[in-house]
Amino acid sequence: MIGPAARRFALVLHVGASVGWLGAVAVSLAVGVLGLAASDVQVVRGAYLLLEPLGWWTLIPFSVASLATGLVQSLGTHWGLLRHYWVLIKLGMNVFATGILLLYTQTLAVLADTARDPAAGAAQLRNPSPVVHAAGAIVLLLVALVLSIYKPRGTTAWATGARTPAGTAA
Repeated sequence: MIGPAARRFALVLHVGASVGWLGAVAVSLAVGVLGLAASDVQVVRGAYLLLEPLGWWTLIPFSVASLATGLVQSLGTHWGLLRHYWVLIKLGMNVFATGILLLYTQTLAVLADTARDPAAGAAQLRNPSPVVHAAGAIVLLLVALVLSIYKPRGTTAWATGARTPAGTAA
């Protein structure tokens, strides 16, 4: 367990990283919508060129920081990493989202490469994928936010010291 001052500092870091991640995803959604809706092909190109560095320089650092600070929070406080279902669900969601994001950077690179091609027209450039992925990420991050605030009841088998899944004999 970490002391109260360190716990508060770790909480500030976790909330800051998580809010930063949510904000960066909101910006990605706005840029993705701009890429779909703009009538000027240069604006469409700019949108898809912006998404790649936005992914590498904001989305990934915030997602990794959120994961790392969340682990510190869970391991250093009474909530524990394996004691409460809501903590496990948030951990799983964060690992899933970060993994998808790391894979998705390949798609962002392809979109940026297409935007760099002077022969590519607006129809070739427009892709709904950034909007779909960002909208999904916002939903996932808002669910994590709700879990953080409401902290639904329910402890795992590890909370009581048992090492077997709930409902089975030890």
